[in-house]
Amino acid sequence: MQRLLAGWRRAEQQASDPKVEHKILEPVRDPETGHAISPVIAAALCIKPRGKLTSDQARKVDALKTRSPAFVSMRSLAMRFNGILRGRVADPLPAWIDDAIETDLAPIVRFARTVNRDYEAVKNAIEMPWSNGQAEGQINRLKTLKRAMYGRAGPELLRARMLPFHHTD
Repeated sequence: MQRLLAGWRRAEQQASDPKVEHKILEPVRDPETGHAISPVIAAALCIKPRGKLTSDQARKVDALKTRSPAFVSMRSLAMRFNGILRGRVADPLPAWIDDAIETDLAPIVRFARTVNRDYEAVKNAIEMPWSNGQAEGQINRLKTLKRAMYGRAGPELLRARMLPFHHTD
């Protein structure tokens, strides 16, 4: 999302003025502070629901919506996709995929095509109550410990760090 938002300014400038290929579009600025809204902040705001925005964040979202049609499109698609995930019903997914593919936002189109290619897996992930999140979290924890200790300790210390602590009296 961040990479998409970082390139969106350049794409909008080229679309509005084909003669000026290398001119950089002025960044969207917060109307109250005058500071440029960074792509990282824009990406975070793109996926945060309106009800959870602070007044400062809402002001930034409004400024981004006013200055960037691409942001409006991305935010709308992100909110719809989030609604599909949270609603636990995959029926609206095909319409979302079609709408996302019709945008001119290449990363969104790629994501939608990937979702479409793995439609059954995505549908199952949305609708089924099971998750492998706990197992993935433990695997991530073990890999992180292993990387941190690589070349520094023998198998005994590694085993002691990886196995849960057992208290014996």
